[in-house]
Amino acid sequence: MTLNIATLDLVKKYTDIRKHSEEICAPLEIEDYVVQPIIDVSPPKWHLGHTTWFFETFILIPNFPDYKVFDTQYNFVFNSYYETIGARVIRTDRGNLSRPSVSDIYKYRQYVDEHMKIFLQSKFMTETVEPLLELGLNHEQQHQELLITDIKYILGHNPLFPPYKKELISKKESYGKTEMLKFHEGVYEVGFKGEGFCFDNELGRHKVYLNDFEIADQLVTNGEYLQFMEAGGYTDFRYWHAEGWDWVKQSDAKSPLYWHFIDGKWMNYTLNGLQEVDLNEAVCHINFYEASAFASWKEMRLPTEAEWEAASGNFNWGNRWEWTNSAYLPYPGFKKEAGAVGEYNGKFMVNQMVLRGASEATPAGHSRNTYRNFFQTSLKWQFTGIRLAQ
Repeated sequence: MTLNIATLDLVKKYTDIRKHSEEICAPLEIEDYVVQPIIDVSPPKWHLGHTTWFFETFILIPNFPDYKVFDTQYNFVFNSYYETIGARVIRTDRGNLSRPSVSDIYKYRQYVDEHMKIFLQSKFMTETVEPLLELGLNHEQQHQELLITDIKYILGHNPLFPPYKKELISKKESYGKTEMLKFHEGVYEVGFKGEGFCFDNELGRHKVYLNDFEIADQLVTNGEYLQFMEAGGYTDFRYWHAEGWDWVKQSDAKSPLYWHFIDGKWMNYTLNGLQEVDLNEAVCHINFYEASAFASWKEMRLPTEAEWEAASGNFNWGNRWEWTNSAYLPYPGFKKEAGAVGEYNGKFMVNQMVLRGASEATPAGHSRNTYRNFFQTSLKWQFTGIRLAQ
């Protein structure tokens, strides 16, 4: 069989993306693979198994005749939230899965990858499968970012504060004086347009009317956020939504996640270990409540997602996921696809806020200015930051 360039490129793309997930986990000790400190953080070995299950379940089983499932129990273990696919381990119990072992999961990945490479070079890899394959690869990249954020939470809550990688060079960006960029009222278009991949929640490019607005050309820094803390930002209800103020009192919040006041200095757990807070870096790991309260303290606000997208070509973005003041809702004309794929985004369009941009944990080639990330208002374990508007 003669392979064309496109087929070889497809196999290479698949192989490279799958390999990167394992490279992220390479610095871990075996014990690190199993830990689940909170419900939102999944054990690294679960991510490795779940992303493999996606290709087995949605591509190989229905499209590759005579494919034999690696282990019939894995559908129960690695199904995340797909009601269409059947029963699954509840999210809170992922950390209880001492079996299958880490070595079993790596064998599972190898088995599925070998069959996927054969499938991609076979007559069964048709044009109708391509969208699902592209979704699977982007799904894996989403989990690569989650792997980094979850690993940071696992190690950052270890009392020894062990570094993920001592030699890691983080993507650092220092910020100077902030300028407000002005945009005039008018009709703007938002939503994905053009060639290439996007998620279904980005589709339905449409016009929006925006009033005059201003948006900061850079993110809020640790130094600016520290001023908010020292000014009593966490003790003054006037800056907070009612729900946010309840969260402050219940959680006894006083600072961004991973900040620790030690011997008179604010220290910050990073992937390199515990370090003194760099005042010139963009603040990170704050939730929507905190972002909104800071904006209120500055007598400003968070941008809407339409404002952010309309202005995004005029500032640098990609260092932090940036909270917007927009609820996660469908675009005009949005329709959920039939079957399990329809559960990917649409079912989550309630009680969440949109974040825009990307972060230092986002894989290369997995960001665009129409990307609509979304999280609940109290969550702060992602690499989240603040851009102000007025």
